[in-house]
Amino acid sequence: MMEKGQDPYTRGLINFDPFVERRRMIGEVVAVLEGRLSNRGLALIHARSRACRKHDIHELILTADPEAKPGVQVDQIAYLAFFEVTRGAVIVAGDRIRIGDRWSGTVVGFDETHVPNHINIVVAGEEVTGREAGLGVGDAVHIIPEGDEDELSS
Repeated sequence: MMEKGQDPYTRGLINFDPFVERRRMIGEVVAVLEGRLSNRGLALIHARSRACRKHDIHELILTADPEAKPGVQVDQIAYLAFFEVTRGAVIVAGDRIRIGDRWSGTVVGFDETHVPNHINIVVAGEEVTGREAGLGVGDAVHIIPEGDEDELSS
């Protein structure tokens, strides 16, 4: 019998994709960030999915680390933005992120350093800051399930 709190991802029980169908998460940028670190030490959790509730605010952090994936540590990062979830959904490593028409990347994992305040959603992409990417408060954020062919419609 599994004890309460034991993570099935850590235990290696989830070695398949349980998601049959998901809707995209929609949000709005509430703060544009600037800054880079080469020694951040983000500990990406083993779980490859997170539920994002309407009205929650989460942080987007970029990495160009080719080894970034659930369960690893990421050091080289750039800060992108905080966004408010306006339509909740479940997001999964491998999903695409699109902010306005100016920036996109791919979710590689999640860091829970600041939970319960917010989740760090770590994204693979060119290491640019939110300011360098030209993001603005109010820009639409779409986190699009992997394989969704209709990327630009809402």
